Amino acid sequence: MTVAAVSDVVDGYLAHLAVERGVSAHTAAAYRRDLRRYAAYLADCGADELGEVTAGQVARYVEVLATGADGGSALAAPSVGRALAAVRGLHRFALVEGLTPDDPAATVTPPRTVRRLPKAISVGQVEALLEAASVGEGPAPLRDRALLELLYSTGARISEAVSLAVDDVDLDAENPVVQVTGKGRRTRIVPVGSHAVRALGAYLVQARPGLAAKGRGGPALFLGLRGAPLSRQSAWAILQQAAERAGLAEGVSPHTLRHSFATHLLEGGADVRVVQELLGHASVTTTQLYTHVTVQTLREVYASSHPRARG
Repeated sequence: MTVAAVSDVVDGYLAHLAVERGVSAHTAAAYRRDLRRYAAYLADCGADELGEVTAGQVARYVEVLATGADGGSALAAPSVGRALAAVRGLHRFALVEGLTPDDPAATVTPPRTVRRLPKAISVGQVEALLEAASVGEGPAPLRDRALLELLYSTGARISEAVSLAVDDVDLDAENPVVQVTGKGRRTRIVPVGSHAVRALGAYLVQARPGLAAKGRGGPALFLGLRGAPLSRQSAWAILQQAAERAGLAEGVSPHTLRHSFATHLLEGGADVRVVQELLGHASVTTTQLYTHVTVQTLREVYASSHPRARG
């Protein structure tokens, strides 16, 4: 078996993620940070080759991440789990490639975390948020309303929405849809509701041509005021400004409309597997978090409405 220097295997694994797995640049950067810290930890342990690493060393690394004993930041349980996932992926890759005789990380588990329920806002609050996006004159209100209507209508992530091209949107009266490219470059087709269709139509006809004439936005659907493609940070600012105008600044995040989209669909009777497809979740387990939200709502309604629910 060839010598598998830790740094060489890390480089090979990162190349594998980019080329074979097609992970996003953001995900690749996160893995690179996590594995650099792991490599530094192994160096301190005297392990120059990945085949020398023991399960005990991997387990102790989990404690190091949680306490910051290596001089780095002490991480919360979800972040420790993410970092351990990178480490486990590295060792699994090395084993499959024949670079190490075993996988010392296979039996190491992340710290248990309390899974937080997704935060959603009510239908009335969503409507107030969308109305607030229309305040003002010029192309920006038309664009902002179209962006937020699209986010709520499709459940798309903000990063997915700002990555859309004009050709990804088909506003055909019979079957309006949008083709969204999500994590791992997986694409999905999502229906677009009538309110979003009207907002997008108004933006495309009345606002986008003028914005496009100012710069080199190319095929991007959403453009900034100078004609460049709208950035994720700018889209986040648009949401925040609309939330402040609607009096919803507290707790409204880029994922709020996505969470609300899923929750309102399930409360309306949609099947969880349909919602999974619309959200682009690889596993239905992720989507089932939203079913806990709806069950919680049912309990609250029951407790406040049933004559014998209270003592």
